[in-house]
Amino acid sequence: MNGYLKVRDECAVCAQELHHQRADDGPAYVTILVAGHLLAPLMLIVFELYRPDPLVLTVGFSIVFIAMALYLLPRIKGAFVGLQWAKRMHGFAKV
Repeated sequence: MNGYLKVRDECAVCAQELHHQRADDGPAYVTILVAGHLLAPLMLIVFELYRPDPLVLTVGFSIVFIAMALYLLPRIKGAFVGLQWAKRMHGFAKV
């Protein structure tokens, strides 16, 4: 990566061209899916055990969700680019 979400034009180690990768919206969808599936049961458990005020629960879990999404998004995007490279998709074909 060259920043938070920008993929470098080429790998700094092996000089593999990366400019043609096509991650598009896939990483965002997977990030929401993963974070939502991890936090939904946790939210139910916290609500059943502690019965917090709904506003406190909403604000607390919104902050946790945003933090988790910001942490996961670049890693999942890197995984998408790596998967494209491994499957020789979108210009990663052997020459």
